[in-house]
Amino acid sequence: MLRLLSRAPLWLLHPLGAALGWCAFLLSGTYRRRFRAHAAGAGYAFGAVAAAVGHAGRMVAELPRLWFGRPPRWSWDDGGAIARAYAAGRGILFLTPHLGGFELSPQALAADYGPAHGPMTVLYRPARQPWLARLMASARLRPHMETVPTTLAGVRGLVRALRRGEAVGLLPDQVPPDGLGLWSPFFGRPAYTMTLAARLAQQTGAAVLLAWTERLPHGRGFVIHVEERAAPLPDALDAAVDALNADMERLIRRCPSQYLWGYARYKQPRRMEAPA
Repeated sequence: MLRLLSRAPLWLLHPLGAALGWCAFLLSGTYRRRFRAHAAGAGYAFGAVAAAVGHAGRMVAELPRLWFGRPPRWSWDDGGAIARAYAAGRGILFLTPHLGGFELSPQALAADYGPAHGPMTVLYRPARQPWLARLMASARLRPHMETVPTTLAGVRGLVRALRRGEAVGLLPDQVPPDGLGLWSPFFGRPAYTMTLAARLAQQTGAAVLLAWTERLPHGRGFVIHVEERAAPLPDALDAAVDALNADMERLIRRCPSQYLWGYARYKQPRRMEAPA
């Protein structure tokens, strides 16, 4: 079924996905309450972000195409930021939240910049089900793109890639395992946040690029927006983590209708008590 769906055009997949998103929203009280609570915590009435329900479904529906099919159309809105980062030769830390078509951006960077600058390395968390883990590993095997798991060996792979001047991709708003994060404000509420992104930037001196992938209407493709940070990250780890959370907030506010408000961002890991 996935192989069959991978051949479908986006103009067909996206309406099907939007219907799927609304079905999930209406049928799952837990998801519906979490979606509304997270949006309200960020200051949005449901009507202002209701389109995000459909976009969550579109994200699921487009995965077969992104994983197994012919790449969709994309364009860059970066003002030369990527070229300047590669020219600096210090490696690139490519950070994006769960916003828009975030699965596409590392593929696009690998396709357009990999031949000249080396592969794009992406950190991923293997699925618990063996069949799904194998599927995800094979799906993300693209030219000039490498994946490493969320293990110590995987982190070492990221460091080596950055020191070679290559690009590394992370989702810094992904909830880390116990002991691998700090409590940091996210839309005014404590969220357990990974320290890995800040540590990589501090230890390697890599250029930090902030990105989000806008899903265009009617299946017309995507626009990948990329910008440089206005200032270097603070030296203190907790301050650097706070700064990156603020960066993610700012990107999400650019297009709140495409953010995954139903993502369990405030999940509390075991043995990690949230501050008051």
